[in-house]
Amino acid sequence: MMQRQAAAIDPDAALHAVCRVLPSATLEAEQPRVSGLVLFRQLRPGALLEAFFHLEGFPNEPNGTSRAIHVHQFGDLSQGCDSTGPHYNPMSVPHPQHPGDFGNFAVRDGQVWKYRSGLAASLTGPHSIAGRAVVVHAGEDDMGRGGNQASLENGNAGRRLACCVVGLCGPGPWARQTQEQVERKKRRRESECKAV
Repeated sequence: MMQRQAAAIDPDAALHAVCRVLPSATLEAEQPRVSGLVLFRQLRPGALLEAFFHLEGFPNEPNGTSRAIHVHQFGDLSQGCDSTGPHYNPMSVPHPQHPGDFGNFAVRDGQVWKYRSGLAASLTGPHSIAGRAVVVHAGEDDMGRGGNQASLENGNAGRRLACCVVGLCGPGPWARQTQEQVERKKRRRESECKAV
């Protein structure tokens, strides 16, 4: 409904969505409590998607460990992330070709902070991810090369640690995240200059 209203006002307007990530309600006490924010922007219907991923709460493991992030079929969090169903796969293609197979994200100092562009998912049209769940997995995605059926369905990515439901929003959260990204890069450059 909101998509149609936005398109009726300006069919070429950028679409934005937000997804507030929370730990799965079904996790055991020893599991990490991952939380954060995923923001999406699609410049126009049919364009590739951009996303910011800012997540924290991963265990302090050696830098370079990765976690898989995928879109799942349902926005149902009634049983934590376990009720989000399988990977969203409207075209019945093997993994990792599902819209919303976002791949692996490097964890550094217990966090994921990443901008990605060129994502095949969409916020509009018959295969929209709006209202569906984004799931953060405990393991790394084998990208369909695991040699078993599960690899072709979900990349053997492991337990569902955290999730959220994608909801359309205005441009404000994206603009704030973009500004924060600029400031973060500036601080990193300044600290690198001081170190030299």
